[in-house]
Amino acid sequence: MIQDEIVAAPQGVALAQIALGLGGVFIGTGEFAAMGLLPGMAQSAGVSIPQAGNFTSAYALGVVIGAPVLAITTSRMEKRNLLLLLAAIVLVGNLASAVTQDYLGIAAGRFVAGLPHGAYYGTASIVAAAMAPPSQRAQAIGRVMLGLATANLVGVPLTTWLGQSFGWRSAFGLVAVGGALLLVMLRILIPVVEADEDARPRRELSAFPRPQIWLTLAVATIGFGGMFAVYSYITPTLVQETGVAEGTVPLFLALWGPGMIVGNITGGWLADRALIPSIFGIIVWNIVFLALFFLAAPNPILAGASLFMIGIGFALVPALQARPMDVANHAQSLAAAMNHSAFNLSNAIGSWTGGLAIAAGFGWASTGLVGAALAAGGLGIMTSRCC
Repeated sequence: MIQDEIVAAPQGVALAQIALGLGGVFIGTGEFAAMGLLPGMAQSAGVSIPQAGNFTSAYALGVVIGAPVLAITTSRMEKRNLLLLLAAIVLVGNLASAVTQDYLGIAAGRFVAGLPHGAYYGTASIVAAAMAPPSQRAQAIGRVMLGLATANLVGVPLTTWLGQSFGWRSAFGLVAVGGALLLVMLRILIPVVEADEDARPRRELSAFPRPQIWLTLAVATIGFGGMFAVYSYITPTLVQETGVAEGTVPLFLALWGPGMIVGNITGGWLADRALIPSIFGIIVWNIVFLALFFLAAPNPILAGASLFMIGIGFALVPALQARPMDVANHAQSLAAAMNHSAFNLSNAIGSWTGGLAIAAGFGWASTGLVGAALAAGGLGIMTSRCC
């Protein structure tokens, strides 16, 4: 990373990190809420649950397209103003998701909501790193990513309950309100962080001949997809395979969030000390516990424990986010944003492959084996040529 001067936040670093993290809460809730609301969304759209999984893929596609386009076209934009722009798009996309009526309209709303995702997390990571000393930057990035974990601890169970009680549209309406609150907090609490004076669209693109960046993106795309193979279909899996009542699903989803929080904190700490070995170890963790989910799913206690342990595998995020920023030189905006394109492409791959296994008749719990296979693919990439 090339930012060496520490930027002071107007109301203190802690409040600035909270604001950045809250953006992660609202964006993460909007992303993952659809996974807990698929049955209701499928019914409204008149499609099957595996087909409704395409709403998840539409969001992921928005991330994959939006991250590079926004990173390149806004590379010279002051970072606080850029965060405000991205928060406004979050508001519009989730509001559209809440009010549209048919399958294509819902998918379009999810696509728009996904457009700012990668650019927000990438820009927030740059701002968080700019406020931290070099030896603590992965941990600072991890604190921003705690917002995503908090979304799974609080936001997703809340929106799942809202969706079951008042209809799934109320969940996305709540996220849109959160987007409005985020606009205010970012304006007050985030410091002005000028873009790299050498930033140019062509210079941003110069990062991509570097093999370290491509390998990291490949690991994120394949290796992280295993988590989404399970999570995309967690509600019907818990109801159909585990045999729990639909009203208790939010309690199981709440187990995922604490695991993600533990993973974020641990992953950032490990990455600041031994980045590449940490990535190896976390992927192995994911392979083991995704595979165990297949065996644990029929038992409610074991299924809940497995979800917590799989959530810890989110430790991979701060580690993989720090890596491309370290090697991207003057192309940090694009590298940081593209990493989230990779994460969300893994979302689409996980959702798609998990849906294929279910549709082929292998059972709801088969997503655990699919997830383990995807994580093993990420490990294979790491082993073939260390990133």
